Amino acid sequence: MRTAERTADGEGVPWGEVTPEAARRLLVAAVEAFAERGYHATTTRDIASRAGMSPAALYIHYKTKEELLHRISRIGHDKALEILEAAADRDGTAAERLTDAVRSFVGWHAARHTTARVVQYELDALADEHRTEIVELRRRSDATVRRILQDGVRDGEFDVPDVPGTTLAVLSLCIDVARWFNTQGRRTPDEVGALYADLVLRMVVSRDS
Repeated sequence: MRTAERTADGEGVPWGEVTPEAARRLLVAAVEAFAERGYHATTTRDIASRAGMSPAALYIHYKTKEELLHRISRIGHDKALEILEAAADRDGTAAERLTDAVRSFVGWHAARHTTARVVQYELDALADEHRTEIVELRRRSDATVRRILQDGVRDGEFDVPDVPGTTLAVLSLCIDVARWFNTQGRRTPDEVGALYADLVLRMVVSRDS
């Protein structure tokens, strides 16, 4: 039997890096509420109720609802960047590294689809300072994928006339998995990751390779 999303990083207690326990429970509740209702339609009372706490208890740990969203977004984007950089920095050909990057990135967005929907689609709800911070992390993710593609073009593995445009297409394809993935569907996160890795390689591989 497939299980629903359990953690932000795939291991241990959900959002175990967030302490104390009350702050973690509120963050888990916020992820669920934002994913279900959207940031603007969710109230602090909704979040506190899901966490089994009073609204006043929320403000002990988070000054505002937006601070909660920022914490979720920062952790999620840090994890996404970590996944891509690990693949980009490994030994191997550009094709092998791109396969690893897409498979892992898609797998994370499928397995953590609730978290990923909030992380990827509530960016505009952040305050300007926080949005600028998250946009910089997204630019670093973009640069990481672009580096793999540029390596493949340089080495004759990839036929990519427009590297920036292809980078955007690859990341958009991966991210969109969070929007539609269903744990009761036919494919597991690993299977979707493998499928997308194959599709992306078909997009970029040189005809002469």
